[in-house]
Amino acid sequence: MIIARVTGSLHATRKNPRFEGKKILVVTPEEPDGRSAGTSFLAVDRVSAGPGDRVLVHQEGSGARLLFADEKIPLQAVIVAVIDSLQLDGEEGDEG
Repeated sequence: MIIARVTGSLHATRKNPRFEGKKILVVTPEEPDGRSAGTSFLAVDRVSAGPGDRVLVHQEGSGARLLFADEKIPLQAVIVAVIDSLQLDGEEGDEG
């Protein structure tokens, strides 16, 4: 799993039927201290995340598909949590 920030959303009127009713967000990986850590990618939202939220992303196809109980859904990444706080080296930060 990785830490990421929601930086956008994707809207598509024509899509694979398995994505009907699912929210797809653009996320950008982050280091635990908040620095950017990679290239943005798409993830299906399972927790009602929104713009600017810091999230936990499961980024592995077969495990992500298990969360939907659908082995044929073509996805690689799923947002599984909105991070409220993260503790590093005895210091806790509030994500607000």
